[in-house]
Amino acid sequence: MIGQAQIGKPPARTHEHVAVLMGGLSAEREVSLRSGAAVAAALQGEGYRVTQLDVGRDVAARLAEIKPDVCFNALHGRFGEDGCIQGVLECAGIPYTHSGVLSSALAMHKERAKDVMGPAGVPIADAEVVTRRQALERHVIEPPYVVKPVAEGSSVGVVIVLPGANRPPEEIAKGGSLDDIVMVERYIPGRELTCAIIGDFVTDVIEIVPLKGLAFYDYEAKYAPGGSKHVLPAEISPDVYQLVRKYTLAACWALGCRGAAWAKAKGDRARRKRGSGGRVARSSGHWALVRVAPAMRIQQRPLPVATRILDQKAHELAERPTRMLSQLGNQ
Repeated sequence: MIGQAQIGKPPARTHEHVAVLMGGLSAEREVSLRSGAAVAAALQGEGYRVTQLDVGRDVAARLAEIKPDVCFNALHGRFGEDGCIQGVLECAGIPYTHSGVLSSALAMHKERAKDVMGPAGVPIADAEVVTRRQALERHVIEPPYVVKPVAEGSSVGVVIVLPGANRPPEEIAKGGSLDDIVMVERYIPGRELTCAIIGDFVTDVIEIVPLKGLAFYDYEAKYAPGGSKHVLPAEISPDVYQLVRKYTLAACWALGCRGAAWAKAKGDRARRKRGSGGRVARSSGHWALVRVAPAMRIQQRPLPVATRILDQKAHELAERPTRMLSQLGNQ
């Protein structure tokens, strides 16, 4: 069983001028701007000198002008979580928070992440990688299945193909170019479960319940007020609870994550035990993704919510960012 270690007090400060990287070039730009603003305010409250940097393709030149001691990476999605900005910072010799180049690139690319997590013993769903055009022409695998961009986050461009569908839905074409690479993954029914790591500390498990009649935990459920409900701790049996935590740690270690990261699993064949108050007695899970730059100060997101189990405010990770600044180092 994974122990209930405490995160502890923030370590001694080693950097004074922090550039908060935010915004960026991905489909998750607006979310990143909110995360970055929250982190910047928190750092200023801790006494740091903070420069907020809305990241564009001139980021290297901007950093040369700003000359920060360290960068707090509040970027989400492509260029922010896929190893790109990490590579820029490595070349510039600037320490930064969260995972390094290789682990970021692996975690963001769903196919490569599966290649690493599977041999580490983490349960993963069967999948095929094809072009969007091929996914439109025929059923690559038997429905039900999920079509998703191979390297995008926040459920951007996700399409669920239901059982009995005669052909792939035209909605698949709306996600981008027909030559884009997508993952066609076996649909896993059941409950959305998520768990985070902060260094080598594993948080408790959250069940995420989409509201407003949403079909799954999509972009609206993630970020719109009232889009989802978080059940903490998740009402699952103790053995499954510990398995979720175990595999979250295994997935993050296999990918080489550092700092803060979170993983999402989908429960399969969940059964509710009679007379147990609705608690799940049995379930198996498959790990869908790992994110290496979790959203901050957004009440619908798993990592801020997860800190409540520590008797901390939901936004404490943003308010005590020295925990992340302590785990710096180029790699």
